[in-house]
Amino acid sequence: MFDIFLSAPHIGENEQALAAEALMANQGKPDLAMLKRFERELAAYTGFKHVAALSSGTAALHLALLVAGVQHGDEVWTSSMTFMGGVSPIVFVGATPVFFDLAADSWTISVDLIEEEMNKGRKPKAILSTDLYGQACDMDRLSALCEKHGVVLISDAAETLGAFRNGRHAGHGSKAAALSFNVNKIITTFGGGALMSDDEAFIRRAEYFSTQARQPAIHYQHTEIGYNYRLSNVSAAIGVGQLQNIEARVARRRAIFARYLEALAKFPALHFMPEPKGSRSTRWLTCLEVTLQSTRTSQHILDFCKAARIETRPLWKPMHMQPVFANTRFVGPGLCERLFANGLCLPSGSAMTDVQQTRVINAVSAALAA
Repeated sequence: MFDIFLSAPHIGENEQALAAEALMANQGKPDLAMLKRFERELAAYTGFKHVAALSSGTAALHLALLVAGVQHGDEVWTSSMTFMGGVSPIVFVGATPVFFDLAADSWTISVDLIEEEMNKGRKPKAILSTDLYGQACDMDRLSALCEKHGVVLISDAAETLGAFRNGRHAGHGSKAAALSFNVNKIITTFGGGALMSDDEAFIRRAEYFSTQARQPAIHYQHTEIGYNYRLSNVSAAIGVGQLQNIEARVARRRAIFARYLEALAKFPALHFMPEPKGSRSTRWLTCLEVTLQSTRTSQHILDFCKAARIETRPLWKPMHMQPVFANTRFVGPGLCERLFANGLCLPSGSAMTDVQQTRVINAVSAALAA
């Protein structure tokens, strides 16, 4: 069991009061006031015109692909380094994923590789861009490429609520962007997500599918298959309270990253995830690569921290290396493979204290000195 977790939920008094208010409002009758409020406040913060709060980020991506018309036989290009929940929706709609490597200056999907493939005459039905560890993709270039080639752009912004690039919130430039409010994210609804778009019809269609594709009739009438993907009113109330502190949560995680960077600068073998000019990453997790050619590898640090009851984790295992995707196509030189082999994530939750972070710094330092 760990004493210090990678990204523990950070809950305050506001969330408890708002959840209680939602519970009372739902006594004896359905009430969606908190759900609608959460959607409005997400839209106001992110700058998207329309938001649908849903049961997970995976559900949001599934509906985005569905509404965008992606179907069996289509290709969807996406980042190989990501979590399974950011890729499985491609399979849900019957499409085929093609996995792309990362850009060295951001550790997000390489737009250069995508452009090279398009210049060869290849074109997917959609691109599912993946923001990684709180860092937003280069959506300016991606959206321009997609517009030029007639490709739908969907943004997996699950880890980047509060991230900005070139003055725009993460996900802008896409047809629709998905967020996650899983228990370990920047803010949490203890399971939940959202789909955001400037296209109202797109969001209304997603909402329709999220409520079992129920037709507007007094009886239950269905002409299409839908899903039970809507966020609950009580969960949304927790989200309302969490969102009130989003800037403080991001600032705290960025401060944690900065302290790691300063405290561990004496170890030249540690290379932290870069932040491109014009970006504000949330630093959801502090990520780094270990380049020591000795027994003091990233695994050595992971084992040392585990013994100290500190949770650390390797970077995501690339999807093209997963057995379930053994026969899929991968494009790139293999930076994501190297980062998986040598990388790790350090505890970065906004509720982590300075004393706890000092324990992590000391454990990493001791591992490298051992």
